[in-house]
Amino acid sequence: MKALLIDDHPLILSGLRSVMQGLGDDVTIVCAETARGARERLAADPAFDLVLLDLQLGDASGFDLLVELRATYPSMSIVVISSSDSNEDMTRAIYLGAMGFVPKRASNEVLFEALRRVMLGGVYVPPMVLRSHSAPRSVAQHDGETRGFPLDGLAVVGAATAPTRATLGLTRRQTEVLELLLQGQSNKVIARALNLSVETIKDHVAAVFRSLKVSSRTQVVLAVSRMSNGGTPAPWQSAPRGDAQHG
Repeated sequence: MKALLIDDHPLILSGLRSVMQGLGDDVTIVCAETARGARERLAADPAFDLVLLDLQLGDASGFDLLVELRATYPSMSIVVISSSDSNEDMTRAIYLGAMGFVPKRASNEVLFEALRRVMLGGVYVPPMVLRSHSAPRSVAQHDGETRGFPLDGLAVVGAATAPTRATLGLTRRQTEVLELLLQGQSNKVIARALNLSVETIKDHVAAVFRSLKVSSRTQVVLAVSRMSNGGTPAPWQSAPRGDAQHG
């Protein structure tokens, strides 16, 4: 795996490098302290599997760079690592296509687990974002869980309040795929669980995206949480992107 770390603080880069090295011996790590440096490294070698992106860069907005990277490298997994822990920043990053958001105040264990899940094809959404988009605690949450889903950064409100297959216009199989997407499972894992081909799963994932009017797996999580709280899907991009093909 090849990872690009983008942060303008050398000490943060050093800490991120240490965590990344724990993902395995085959991890190649490249660092950039500016948006310009990141662009140059990607132009020279676009074959990066993962990008860790800080939102506060000296020469550019991290949000602007996120949009640029998502458009230029649609199959690349991008995780935002930021000193901000505001729901607004987290939600905005996810809406713009980040596969995860980890506050810098999070522990190394949380960061490691988030990166591992993203590289397995899942998503990482901070629990505080899910709480702000889900049903009230008195209804949905009990002892750290929401209707059977552990509240660990990948959970959403469960079957008692979640939108039904009928309201989403999904087939039974597409609903099964949606349930596994909400657990952060990759296409390969979903294919094994349902005894279907990966190509068939990709088609079902694309259908789920269309139904929810979203373009990434993280948006699926937030869209279902929002609907479970009585809202409607947010008006994100209507055309599915490369995330539907994420293995």
